[in-house]
Amino acid sequence: MLRSEGGGGEYLHAVLALDAQDGAILGLIGGCLLERTGGRRAARRSVPIEEKESFRWLEGADHAASVCAGAASVTVIADRESDIFEAFALRPERVELLVRAAHDRALADGDALFARADALPAMGRAELDLPARPGRRRRIAQLEIRFLPARIARPKSGLRADLPESVAVHMIDVREVNPPAGEAPIHWRLLTTHAVVSETNAWEIVDLYRQRWAIEQLFRVLKSAGFDIENVQIEEKAPRDRLITATLIAAVCIQQLVHARDGGPGTLRPLSDAFEPEDIPLIEACCADLEGKTERQKNPHPKGSLARAAWVCARLGGWTGYYGKPGPVVMLQGWLEFQAMKRGTNLMMRQSQQDNTDV
Repeated sequence: MLRSEGGGGEYLHAVLALDAQDGAILGLIGGCLLERTGGRRAARRSVPIEEKESFRWLEGADHAASVCAGAASVTVIADRESDIFEAFALRPERVELLVRAAHDRALADGDALFARADALPAMGRAELDLPARPGRRRRIAQLEIRFLPARIARPKSGLRADLPESVAVHMIDVREVNPPAGEAPIHWRLLTTHAVVSETNAWEIVDLYRQRWAIEQLFRVLKSAGFDIENVQIEEKAPRDRLITATLIAAVCIQQLVHARDGGPGTLRPLSDAFEPEDIPLIEACCADLEGKTERQKNPHPKGSLARAAWVCARLGGWTGYYGKPGPVVMLQGWLEFQAMKRGTNLMMRQSQQDNTDV
């Protein structure tokens, strides 16, 4: 149903807004559904960018510039699919790009980008806590970093004559030193329009890129770890697409709750990030009902905060308050329970109003 690359099928592309300081999910900027009847086009180099699926990356940057116009700064972070010359050449004003390189691009002076980085000595080292994921155990990785300014040349296959001959970027090369036996070493080549002038600055950009993990977690919630949207058996396109869109919005809310659950200093988000003001009485009623006698069974978060609502949803989802932290599955179950309670409460209120009108 929803796939990420290759072959035919329907593909969901989403753009998520995060706070650069604490990684809080602010909401959904946009999304679109793409449908393929076969694999990637063999003649894609002869097709204008506006007619390619990859044009969605340029549109996403435009949407981010518009929706986040009031932000102090906007950085579009994306994986290798978005390593497109046009994305750099046509990026919106006040929008920076940070993407993982997919191509060993020619530089304006004739050299190759990857070889230029490989020739540099290591400029710093750091440890990185790599979380576990399918096929990889959690480990502390020893990383080396290299960085350099570069001008990537316009591809010879491009159809647009109005593109510049080259665009200025900075490349950051991060590679793991002495990985464990049997583990693939980490190696990230990042291209950014941000200026990279020091080792500290380069590591900051690496940390910024790691926030892209939020979109991976979002798709986990959409798929087998949550809503199981891939197994929806709806053949008709219009109602299926509406369901997918609604589920995407709900999955964003679940991820907001997971991120907000600790409610520590600097991460306390307002309830309005994911709930309506009229939800507050029900949240407080649930809180009063769910709190126990011990301190660990009390909701520690202030009223009006998203963390307080996350505690309620976690408890409704089966979390006891004693062991571990509630993850996406528990939060999803609690959120669904809350939505069911909300529908019941609204139904009772409408019926009560109707009875009073009849009298």
